[in-house]
Amino acid sequence: MSIEIQDTEGRAAAVEVAHGPAECPPRVGIRIAGPSAETSWSCTPAAARELAAALTLAAGEAEGARSAQPVTVQARELVRGDVRDGDRLMTVEGVRTEGATTQVTWRSGGGRSWTQSYAADAAITLRRRLLPGA
Repeated sequence: MSIEIQDTEGRAAAVEVAHGPAECPPRVGIRIAGPSAETSWSCTPAAARELAAALTLAAGEAEGARSAQPVTVQARELVRGDVRDGDRLMTVEGVRTEGATTQVTWRSGGGRSWTQSYAADAAITLRRRLLPGA
């Protein structure tokens, strides 16, 4: 698989990702070829998954940074992926409403999870609202 990226000066480079040779332990190969240099790296499949997760998180944060104003919704309207406005990154993992109470499971930027109860009509201010279809 080849993906085009740009360096800090806007020059294109190709990133190629492939499984490594059939050896123990398994490796994932990463090659970056640009106008000024070429470099190759390899990592374990677990490290490749961590890199993919970090890139996904950074992509979400970059997309969320463009929203100018926070939005306020009722607790019952929260959906998985919504990000709470505030000093710390808190993302909705799950929502369950029973009558007048909504249970929200949050995940911190550090990976900690907890559940908090709110009145279903409580106002929750979000830094980023999950886009429909995302």
